[in-house]
Amino acid sequence: MKTHTAILDVQERPKHPLQWLMLSLQHVFAMFGATVLVPLLTGLNTSVALVASGVGTLIFLAVTRFKVPTYLGSSFAYIVPIIAVSERWGVEDALVGGMVAGLVYGIVSLVITYTGVGWLMKLLPPVVIGPVIMVIGLSLAPTAVNMAMNGADGKYSGTFLLVALTTLAVTLLAMTYFKGMWSTVPILFGILTGYLVAVAAGIVDFTSLKQASFFQIPNFTVPFLDYSPTLNWAALALIVPVTLVTLTEHIGEQKVTSRIIGRETLLDPGMHRTVLGDGLAKAIASMLGGPPVTTYGENNGVMAITRVYSVFVLGGAAVLAISFGFLGYVEGFIKTIPTPVMGGISILLFGVIASNGLRTLVESKVDLADKRNLTITAVILVIGIGGAALKIGNFSLEGMALATILGVLLNLVLPQTSTEVAEHEQEQETPQPKRAANDF
Repeated sequence: MKTHTAILDVQERPKHPLQWLMLSLQHVFAMFGATVLVPLLTGLNTSVALVASGVGTLIFLAVTRFKVPTYLGSSFAYIVPIIAVSERWGVEDALVGGMVAGLVYGIVSLVITYTGVGWLMKLLPPVVIGPVIMVIGLSLAPTAVNMAMNGADGKYSGTFLLVALTTLAVTLLAMTYFKGMWSTVPILFGILTGYLVAVAAGIVDFTSLKQASFFQIPNFTVPFLDYSPTLNWAALALIVPVTLVTLTEHIGEQKVTSRIIGRETLLDPGMHRTVLGDGLAKAIASMLGGPPVTTYGENNGVMAITRVYSVFVLGGAAVLAISFGFLGYVEGFIKTIPTPVMGGISILLFGVIASNGLRTLVESKVDLADKRNLTITAVILVIGIGGAALKIGNFSLEGMALATILGVLLNLVLPQTSTEVAEHEQEQETPQPKRAANDF
């Protein structure tokens, strides 16, 4: 399965502290841009997000018995519902939603332990997940464009657009032409270049950096200490259905990790453990006041390039991320990044999310000439992007959440074609991950 001999295998530790530091720093650079972008977009604290990603990664490594080298950073899938919930009911309800999403992962892990994953594959086939991922990206498009060309007053700014387009162009060039380790951090190159252009244009406010201290305690928002959590069912209806999407992403990421390290992680330590680790990390991240986390493909890219699969290196990256969260100058610098720089990056990232949904349909060979597949895809896209809502009293199910649930229901209700039935039977014959006799 693994095409190259590992320089450091999963359980091997770097021999020298400096080597360990440099290898871990590479993973921090790979995850940094995307991890801090989510709190910037949702209004959460960037330092808390860094700490949450590090803590979540350590939790995941421990739950999976240090057999799965994976880094967890802020999840883009939850951006839309977090913004929607925060604007209507407050950020506390959004954080509670993240905790409940983690709880759902725990329940799914328990079910997988005793039944396998066949039911999950049937519930969330590519014809459902592909369009939902597209909805996530496309529904964020107006946000990215607004950040790229409009000032704080909502009026068009040519300077903003120039900075955003420069940021976007450099990021695209880095993605296209950089090789090796540099190819894993195009977002950082784009942000740094856009930042320099913004400084030259005079639109960077350095106040937060001047007021920053070397050491700080991140502005954690902890339930029962900073607020009294309540179950707002309308808010949960917007956030929790996203777990259906992230669960599928989790399986995909674990398959990629397995190919890289040459071990089937869905068998050992088992999918029930990887899902549980992911869910606990989500819940703890939200309990700290950060966005829910998810496994990061960027760090898989680093492992594939460096052939360093050590969980000690990933753990080191987690410790560094936590440390950065306590450095006041890091947060101070992040706050000085102007909106159009993040807008230029967002145009690319949100487009990539939507494209990955399309890629899911293509790679899974979903036949859109089939009326059933076409119907499911069409309904999900229009309901999700159009922002349709189902309101019953104070309860509201809308946008991506409504689209996801309708997609799942349509997939279960509409009759399958003979081709799909044959494919499903073939999948059922494929061995599914099972727990070991002495596990859990």
